[in-house]
Amino acid sequence: MVKVNDNYLKLPGSYLFSAIAKKVNAYTAANPDKKIIRLGIGDVTQPIAPALIKALHDAVDEMGSAETFHGYAPDLGYGFLREAIAAGDYEARGCKIEADEIFISDGAKCDCGNIQEIFSEDAVIAVCDPVYPVYVDSNVMAGRTGEYDEKTGKWSRVIYMPCTAENQFVPELPEETPDLIYLCVPNNPTGTTLTRDQLKVWVDYANRTGAVILYDAAYEAYIAEPSVPHSIFEIDGARTCAIEFRSFSKNAGFTGVRLGFTVIPKELVRGGVMLHSLWARRHGTKFNGAPYIVQKAGEAVYSPEGRAQLKEQVAYYMRNAKVIYEGLKEIGCEVYGGVNAPYIWLLVPGGMTSWEFFDCLLNEAGVVGTPGSGFGPSGEGYFRLTAFGTYENTVEAVERMKNMVSLRK
Repeated sequence: MVKVNDNYLKLPGSYLFSAIAKKVNAYTAANPDKKIIRLGIGDVTQPIAPALIKALHDAVDEMGSAETFHGYAPDLGYGFLREAIAAGDYEARGCKIEADEIFISDGAKCDCGNIQEIFSEDAVIAVCDPVYPVYVDSNVMAGRTGEYDEKTGKWSRVIYMPCTAENQFVPELPEETPDLIYLCVPNNPTGTTLTRDQLKVWVDYANRTGAVILYDAAYEAYIAEPSVPHSIFEIDGARTCAIEFRSFSKNAGFTGVRLGFTVIPKELVRGGVMLHSLWARRHGTKFNGAPYIVQKAGEAVYSPEGRAQLKEQVAYYMRNAKVIYEGLKEIGCEVYGGVNAPYIWLLVPGGMTSWEFFDCLLNEAGVVGTPGSGFGPSGEGYFRLTAFGTYENTVEAVERMKNMVSLRK
């Protein structure tokens, strides 16, 4: 009889956002006439920008002609997109990244979850706590995390780096040396960023210890402060210790279109092996490339029209973040984030657990957010709200929250 992979059976409970959906569906069924405002999942609400839509249409027209039809994409992605990325995201910021160090994919989530495959089964990972669940869960599936402690919510072989109000949600160098260090900047869920000086500490540490930094920069388009780098490769020494993940989901609204990329410099060598070569083999074996029409739309992101239109969309969501941040501050809530990231990190009031507050917010205000405990042990007592709703719904949600007795101090 076929045996299943026991590592999958170790995953505790249900996936965070599936658990949220189950609760919301039950509430909607019991209250069919009540409007629900969703500020939980970070899905965009603005339509894809006109310049990108035009690129999609033009590419579709090409696919309808025998002379310009395109089949399988190149393993790394089309040269026109990789070159646009190298120039627009890296050369423009003084980073030395070549087009053939960029691997096009269908999203940063997939790459963040799959990258662990090229490392040994006994590799030790370090994660910020709270943390984007994909980092830990994908390593659980690989059998790398040890045993789960239901009381602490921790895995025995994972190094947790607490990020709380006491340390301004900034991770500190771990006492035990990890092999892989996951950093998400701007951070999901806390909205925290790292300055160049703070990030340099991590780069120097990784080069000194031989660790590899897995740097998730999915929200870099929302960075507003000049002291915060948009890429880890803006830091000297990063080419020998870091892998960077990028997404078109949040900066270009591609959550339903799917496009992302991973950058692995050729100078990154561990155990005498170029990690670039390992990922190229994995990428070519298990991935058939993002669609041509989607990659053409990705290229349009870097056009003057695309840049201008997407700048407006980012500003739209950050206006929402300001509405949430200032509205909750106004009634005495302790809130963080919302400056360089589209997330607000709220201290749960009244000693409630984060799931208790989820139920309270849903039942009293008809607003959906994300319980902090779903992001790790240090997330308990906090709650995430996203700025990706419409402006009108965001304003209404904040007004509803202002009227909640449990939120007033």
